[in-house]
Amino acid sequence: MDVYAPQTWLPHERPALPGSPSTPHHPGPRRAAYLVIGFIVALTGGLGNALVTVNLPYLQGSLGVYAAEIAWLPAAYVMANVSMNLLLVKFRQQYGLRLFTELFLLLYVMATVAHLFVHGLASAIAVRAAHGMSGAALTVLGLYYVLQAFSKEHRLKGVVIGVGFAQLALPLARLFSSELLEISEWRGLYLFELGMALLALGCVLLLPLPPGDRVRAFEKLDFATFALFAPGIALLCAVLALGRIVWWLEAPWLGWCLAASIVLITGALMIEHHRATPLLNTRWLSTASMLRLAASVLLIRIVQSEASATVGLLQSLGMSNDQMQTLWLATLAGSVAGIMASAWTITPARIQPSLIFALALMAIGAFMDSRATSLVRPEQMLVSQFLLAFGGTFFLGPTFVSGFGAVIAAPRNLISFSLMFTIAQNLGGLLGSALVNSVQVVREKYHSSQLVEHLTMLDPQVAARIQGSAAALGGAVGDPAVRSAQGVASLGAAATREANILAWNDVFLAIGVVAVATIAWMLAHQLWNRCTASQVAPASNPQAGLSHVALNNSGSS
Repeated sequence: MDVYAPQTWLPHERPALPGSPSTPHHPGPRRAAYLVIGFIVALTGGLGNALVTVNLPYLQGSLGVYAAEIAWLPAAYVMANVSMNLLLVKFRQQYGLRLFTELFLLLYVMATVAHLFVHGLASAIAVRAAHGMSGAALTVLGLYYVLQAFSKEHRLKGVVIGVGFAQLALPLARLFSSELLEISEWRGLYLFELGMALLALGCVLLLPLPPGDRVRAFEKLDFATFALFAPGIALLCAVLALGRIVWWLEAPWLGWCLAASIVLITGALMIEHHRATPLLNTRWLSTASMLRLAASVLLIRIVQSEASATVGLLQSLGMSNDQMQTLWLATLAGSVAGIMASAWTITPARIQPSLIFALALMAIGAFMDSRATSLVRPEQMLVSQFLLAFGGTFFLGPTFVSGFGAVIAAPRNLISFSLMFTIAQNLGGLLGSALVNSVQVVREKYHSSQLVEHLTMLDPQVAARIQGSAAALGGAVGDPAVRSAQGVASLGAAATREANILAWNDVFLAIGVVAVATIAWMLAHQLWNRCTASQVAPASNPQAGLSHVALNNSGSS
């Protein structure tokens, strides 16, 4: 029997694409079970990277490494996550969903167990790469489980909810990771992640997905493309993740990595461009609609990096994660509300307005944060962060749906779309973080030079400030010279703090400007489409054009 022979499905059960599950009718309790399992699996896939990203300073101390070394952990995750999407679609199509589900969940469990025995940076990087590979599979698996919970007429809402579930990992990680660190330092994070992975494995074994079609998918040239594309993406991720730490123009190896990345990725694209059955359809990806979609996702991900800028601002004011719990609750509430609102309102006609609405909310939130002072506290940022979180999850579903419609029309482009969307999402996050932190460093130097320039002992206010700080140390320090030096150091620290706050305000303002510019670009493109459509319509219908002229003439007369 040919295991790749197409199965016979009823019309409402037929899988949308090879490698995806069939969609038989399920009773209500089973639909609810699929929805819960989809939430668990999707959250598990995103939680590992979120826990590491939020707690990098603690992991740095536990492993005893520098900031430039610990930054390899999230970079390794993104490297493997992006690269594996190149092969995962064909793996599902050729070997079926059951093997795909069990293999990658077991890999995830083993990678998490390996974390408990990590004692060095090299092993930690290897484990994060394994997590990236399995995490890419779990995100797709969670979406498939969620879709089983929705009937055909509401499946579009299921796509939005399934894509959005993975976005809840970061606010949840910020909310309770401090308590996990109290269990057994950084191992507490991985013990919780291991529990989530085992729970997800048990759930999918208890309630497997319905079977789907299997086809012979892999070709020899696929692996040649992967051998070039994967290291190229890895080198690009390394540049984006570490450029802001070692600084862009001061580490020669960054330039070599970027040059090698361009050569490798270009080589992979050249192979695909001349294949009869390409793994990546370069002609389709280079169409105007796909380039606009990729640019939209990239720009919105850069705008979303405002959340990490907020963390940087509050940390520069001396606040820890424990003091930001209320803020993360507001962020979580905004994320959930964004997913629900997007699912409630999603229709093909509303995709473009939804993207503009999400960007407008994020622009408002960024502009609200751009007026921060040294007196700002998390309570003053609840509304702005709620708006940013709401917009961040509200845009994701419509963006995914806008591109996936073209995939349904041409299933062979599924891998191309999956890779494009993943690259725009992941590299957009890395690029956004790199830009935010780089702009903050540059602007901090500028503001610091401006502030220090006016700090002179000839200014009575400066002298009084130094004397006041020195007098406060009178009971602890007896030497007047030491007290005066401490007063000068205290004033310098205050100037540095204010320079950092002004720099973060500049970052928030720049993010708001990027959001507004993206809205303007979308509106301009929409207006252009309407203008060209109105010009083409009369030309394609002469009678309609004559009627239009006659109506205009009669109106003028």
